[in-house]
Amino acid sequence: MNTMTNNIKNLFRLKPVPIDEPKVENDIVKFDIEPSAETTEESRKRSYHENGYRDSSRNNGNHTALSICLDAIYSKFQNEEKQLVEKQNKLKEPYLNEQKNKETEIKGLTVSLDNKEDQLKNIGEDIESVQDKIEKIKFEINDLPRNPEFYNVKATKGASTKFWIGLIILIPISLYLFTFYISTSYSAFFKSFDANGNIIQNVLDAQAFNKAWDEGPLEGAFVTLIPFVFLGLGYLIHMFGENKSFVNYSKVALLFIITFVFDAILAYEIESKLYELNKTFNSAPFDLSIAFTKNQFWGIIFAGFIVYIIWGLVFDFVMKEHKEKDKIKHEQTKRQKDILVYQDKIGDLEKQKEEVRNNIGSIKELIAKAKGRIEELQNIIDGTIIPTKDYKLYASEYMQGWITFISEKLAVSHPVKQDMIEECKKQYMYNLNKVGANSDSQNTVYMSVL
Repeated sequence: MNTMTNNIKNLFRLKPVPIDEPKVENDIVKFDIEPSAETTEESRKRSYHENGYRDSSRNNGNHTALSICLDAIYSKFQNEEKQLVEKQNKLKEPYLNEQKNKETEIKGLTVSLDNKEDQLKNIGEDIESVQDKIEKIKFEINDLPRNPEFYNVKATKGASTKFWIGLIILIPISLYLFTFYISTSYSAFFKSFDANGNIIQNVLDAQAFNKAWDEGPLEGAFVTLIPFVFLGLGYLIHMFGENKSFVNYSKVALLFIITFVFDAILAYEIESKLYELNKTFNSAPFDLSIAFTKNQFWGIIFAGFIVYIIWGLVFDFVMKEHKEKDKIKHEQTKRQKDILVYQDKIGDLEKQKEEVRNNIGSIKELIAKAKGRIEELQNIIDGTIIPTKDYKLYASEYMQGWITFISEKLAVSHPVKQDMIEECKKQYMYNLNKVGANSDSQNTVYMSVL
């Protein structure tokens, strides 16, 4: 506090005034705020000092009058600054430069905004294009079974329908073969024929499966598994028939012969048991020559072998149609995977779209801020810039003149003078704070119009 007081005292030290003593007319407060004709800095300072001395003499150094006078001095300083066009231009130059920079910045941001909006539009078009591709692929998936050749798929049209029809036919034929071979194998190898029973009952036993398991696990397993042997032979015939070659054809012929021989063995065993039931003492021993003359022998063979051939043909047809259906299914699966890829691509594009939208929002915000700053700068440029540091310099000259009169010319006691000077200093500091020219902000610029 003492340091501040000493600084203020040094600021307001008495300064010789090279002018005549002013006259006080009837204690009326008068302000001389006419601008000086001289333009030099020293002349301007001297003018403020003289005005301070003169105004103090007119008001007997009264601190209340000083407050009004300082407001008038500030107005005078403003008017003078307005007249200094070159100085104003120099003071406004940084704001003009900043305004130009902001305008350049807005142009750059506008170009960037246009680019981002074009990018957003392109991303939207890309998303629509990918969505169109997905819809096209979905249509192809539905249309493939009807028109496979249109999509360069080497598959028979309607393969799925043919497959299911063939499968429906194959199932009852397979059940027939299971029933036939379980019954005939049991009759041929394990059953004891009844002389009182008819031929059909002896050959085809409805309880063959249960009776075989009742006789033992070996008999049950044999009659249960033997149909799979024939089905396995049929599967091999189909597999060898897929690759057309002399060797494979030979293997297929051999498998047919084996199947025929096996059926013949079953028919021979059954016919042999039937022959033993009906033979007499004069009957010849049963052999192949006798078996070939029996209708039951050939009936058993063809009831098994012919149906087996039919089963094989249907099975081969079903497998081929399944293969054709698999070609279409494969193409459909491939397209389903393409859809997943495109959906992932749409997800990535949506993320890019959201990012670009955020960038557009940020750019617009920056443009709005820059435009707001340009308006602020324009208000500064249109107004009058008051350098508060300069005002403080001239205000101190005015105060020196004011206090000089109190110290040298006012006819009062020394203590009264000191009290008056202290009150005047308080008014001076109050004025500096009010106009923003205090010590903390004396390097800032005060604008009279904003």
